[in-house]
Amino acid sequence: MADSIPVPFDVKLMNVTATLVYALFALVLLAAGAWWVLRQPFFPLAGIKVDGEVTHNNAVTLRANVAPQLAGNFFTVDLAKARAAFESVPWVRKAVVRREFPNKLRATLTEHVPVAHWGEEADSRLINGFGEVFDANVAEVDDDLPRLGGPPEQAGQVLGMYRVLQPLFSPYELAIDQLKLSSRGSWSVVLDSGAVLELGRGRSEEVAARTQRFLVTVAPVAKQYGRSVSAVEGADLRHNEGYALRLRGVTTVTTEPPPPRKK
Repeated sequence: MADSIPVPFDVKLMNVTATLVYALFALVLLAAGAWWVLRQPFFPLAGIKVDGEVTHNNAVTLRANVAPQLAGNFFTVDLAKARAAFESVPWVRKAVVRREFPNKLRATLTEHVPVAHWGEEADSRLINGFGEVFDANVAEVDDDLPRLGGPPEQAGQVLGMYRVLQPLFSPYELAIDQLKLSSRGSWSVVLDSGAVLELGRGRSEEVAARTQRFLVTVAPVAKQYGRSVSAVEGADLRHNEGYALRLRGVTTVTTEPPPPRKK
């Protein structure tokens, strides 16, 4: 029997190439067909389930707000856009959205927990425990929350300063009603007693040290006038070696007319 003639290398290469081209073409056709099928109205979204920490919104309202913003079916809906739609709803801080076979979306939500008002009283903004400012209906929150203010990009720093300073006032039965950081970096406080304190600039530890020295030394000063720390009307702590103090009911201004000048 005669030996078979070996197939030339270039013929083998052509056969392999042709096989790969056919296989690739088949895969492209299969992918295109699958994509066409998935885009057809055979897999519509039948519902949206909402769970998680939801106290300021209800599932019906959330679905009504989000559903018009969703496009596509179960397979083609953009989950990133769905998440953004949920997070655009007031009070929603974070949303995790996933598909739930066969035809639903499930959104697990986390709401903002306000710790203070932010900005001017006319604003409807709040700040959460992460130092994030958000818009909400302030009528839904406790009126006793303090009010913080400052450049928006420094909201976290303002909240941090509040957490540093408030424990200093607590032993004196005082609370911070307002804390503000000016555009020039100076801190000021309004206490629940009505006292206005100018704390000056500096790092949190420097401002806290000045405040602590003030609270320790102001009690004896107020006592000399028969007053307590709660009688402080205002103080300016921006002086290098002391502070200016105003006590409620105590004045250094005389109401007597000056003596006549000698001729």
